[in-house]
Amino acid sequence: MPHRQAWFGKLSVLLVAAFACLTANAQISTALPPQTVGTLGADQELLSELQQVRALLAAGKAREALARADAQLARNPRDAQLRFVRGVILTELKRTDEARDAFQRLSEDFPELPEPYNNLAVIYAGEGRLENARAALERALAAAPNYATAYENLGDVYLQMAADAYQSAAKLDPASRAAGAKLTLSRELITKSRNLR
Repeated sequence: MPHRQAWFGKLSVLLVAAFACLTANAQISTALPPQTVGTLGADQELLSELQQVRALLAAGKAREALARADAQLARNPRDAQLRFVRGVILTELKRTDEARDAFQRLSEDFPELPEPYNNLAVIYAGEGRLENARAALERALAAAPNYATAYENLGDVYLQMAADAYQSAAKLDPASRAAGAKLTLSRELITKSRNLR
């Protein structure tokens, strides 16, 4: 993805079935935490369908996975896990507007789940909408105060906001060595952060 998403944040990570799909240095999950299954009443058939959608995505068949997810969601539109996976698939397909909409609607329907807010923040940051990203991450942390990925992503947002502020200061006062030095330092930190992913 362009500019900021290349360095910013991780999409929600889930330790389920050893599936990890990398895009633009962001870790992507295909499901919400396992406890969501029980709380949302997903039955065995739905879990099997979800696993098949995940398998298609893991095999690089994102379009097939999306078609299968859409078919299942037509039968069960409240399935939070499948809706979340659908947002991940849309992200993988670079259909950012649709992914943003999917995570936004999911966060409205299930405000207690932090992962949709986190993934929404990654999309916002990739678009350069840092205030929106910050707000989404704060909502993720309000829902789950121990959500380490959201804290890390919030740090990335603040780091980019700092670099932007130092750049503005350096433009307004080119003679300021302090602003220039801080801009250089913040850019170095962003580069190092990118290399850690």
